[in-house]
Amino acid sequence: MTKSIGAVLADLSGRLPGDTPALDAQLLLARVLRKPRSWVLAHPEKELSPARQQALSKQIERLEAGQPLPYVLGRWEFFGLEFLVDPGVLIPRPETELLVETALGWLKRPASAARRMIDIGTGSGCIGIALAVHVPDLQVTATDISPQALEVARRNAAAHGLADRIAHACCDLFPSAHETYDLIVANLPYIPSATLHSLPIYGREPTLALDGGADGLDVLRRLLAAAPERLRLGGLLLMEIEASQGSAVLSIACDTFQRAEIHMHRDLAGRDRLLEVQV
Repeated sequence: MTKSIGAVLADLSGRLPGDTPALDAQLLLARVLRKPRSWVLAHPEKELSPARQQALSKQIERLEAGQPLPYVLGRWEFFGLEFLVDPGVLIPRPETELLVETALGWLKRPASAARRMIDIGTGSGCIGIALAVHVPDLQVTATDISPQALEVARRNAAAHGLADRIAHACCDLFPSAHETYDLIVANLPYIPSATLHSLPIYGREPTLALDGGADGLDVLRRLLAAAPERLRLGGLLLMEIEASQGSAVLSIACDTFQRAEIHMHRDLAGRDRLLEVQV
């Protein structure tokens, strides 16, 4: 028995888990139909074939089993761009767009000569790719400790036509060669272990990309300790943090970069979110 798009959306809006079931239903159906979400909304009378209904049922089963929607869809939007995602990478989040906006503002200054950057803990590659798309002569090194994440990042770079401008390296923070950079950006694991274990995302997204140790600062401390030798004079470091870590991260940064300009940016909710260090 076939069903119309409108009937399917109404049914799914009452069944799907999460805070935005109606939107999730639209995105899921658009993916199954291989149509834009706008097309789905504009054609409620169209009927789904049995094959499409079966494909949709399989996707719904994955959602009801607790798999996040972006992994079910296999892609997610960040900074107006679409990225491939799978359970090996962290799902791109809106709050990370603050880092990209801040970096772009700095890179596009009239006097800026910065053209070499490193994206540490690149995950899906969304930060480095978003910056490279908007700054055509920017050369990017993207690193991650996870080979699985780097494979996703490579695929995303290729999908955006950036394979020749983004080099990928599987390593812990910086590559072994002592190269220096105009811009260092990082979205590293920063959730305290005990806190992470109590969150709904635990076990659903890669722990390697989330667990920052006892106080959430293990990896951030190591990056700040290594960064002075890797950041060129006049360069910029941007690092996303957990909202409660502002004071602690500022203290570490001030002890490490004693002659730098250091600022803490807040997100739209007014929470500490982004460390900026200008040397």
